[in-house]
Amino acid sequence: MKTYKGFNKDLKCSGFQYEVGKEYEEKEAKACEKGFHACENPLEVFSYYPPCNGNRYCEVEQSGELSKHDDDSKVASTKIKIGVELGLEGLIQAGVSFVLDKVNWKDGAATNTGYYSATVNSGDYSAAVNSGNYSAAEVSSGGSVAIVTGCNSKAKAGLGSAIVVAERGNWNGETYPLINIKAAIVDGEKIKADTWYTLKNGKFVECD
Repeated sequence: MKTYKGFNKDLKCSGFQYEVGKEYEEKEAKACEKGFHACENPLEVFSYYPPCNGNRYCEVEQSGELSKHDDDSKVASTKIKIGVELGLEGLIQAGVSFVLDKVNWKDGAATNTGYYSATVNSGDYSAAVNSGNYSAAEVSSGGSVAIVTGCNSKAKAGLGSAIVVAERGNWNGETYPLINIKAAIVDGEKIKADTWYTLKNGKFVECD
């Protein structure tokens, strides 16, 4: 199964040295006790290796005996292959895709396209998506995503969720051209929980 794993700056986890492209095997697997550990949900990797101190992230393949954790998507396995290394933004993008794939678009997502409009969603693994100009999107539960793609729009999310915000240029006679788009995990430090953000010059900026 494809999962995601965090490491320190030296690509070590719990003192064990890993290498990209290598395969490893242990005799037993029990979640939080034995075996190789990784998470199905990329965003939950930050609970174990937050985006600081040079921590690194990889996509991995787990196989053999598997043991799943009861509280989150952590999986222990007897076999693991370390795949491609992802940067912070790569892991966030994988997390956004993971959440959107889980969304029940009939009952678990709020979408809107109107100008000066707002979408709000409070369910786990949910999405609030707004493509209107001067609009807003908000989610509160962990593992969710607030996405805005319109001009001068803003997003906010609860701790452990993510925001995706587009930045657009001035009207060119046909459209507001897309010049930047950025995703971030709400870690409570670089990106505050329950705080509105927009994107200016490619950087997240707090707003009202």
